[in-house]
Amino acid sequence: MNWLLVIAGAAIGAPLRHLTDRAVRSRRHTALPWGTFIVNTAGCLFLGLLTGAAAAGAASSHLHLLLGTGFCGALTTYSTFSYETLRLAEDGARFHAVANVVASVVTGLGAAFAGVTLAGALWT
Repeated sequence: MNWLLVIAGAAIGAPLRHLTDRAVRSRRHTALPWGTFIVNTAGCLFLGLLTGAAAAGAASSHLHLLLGTGFCGALTTYSTFSYETLRLAEDGARFHAVANVVASVVTGLGAAFAGVTLAGALWT
């Protein structure tokens, strides 16, 4: 049963990541991989909110499997982030590569913290 929840969440998260990346690329022609940055930041915020809700008893373990492991796991992508950063560095855009790493890590951690904090304010 648990694996079906993960699959169901991933079936929504993966296409959403692809569609978001395509939409961003069609509107922004820049060296930075904004689509990946956006989905990773949104996924961190959502997972922080979900984790905070679960810690407060407002979200079940089944919901965490569906939305946390399945949806957020498929929406966010560390491998694509790594590949795009490496590609920037190999193409000579080292400043952009470093900026992508710093901005992604800082923003992702900040978004997760904001999500947990918001959940704490909502469900305590």
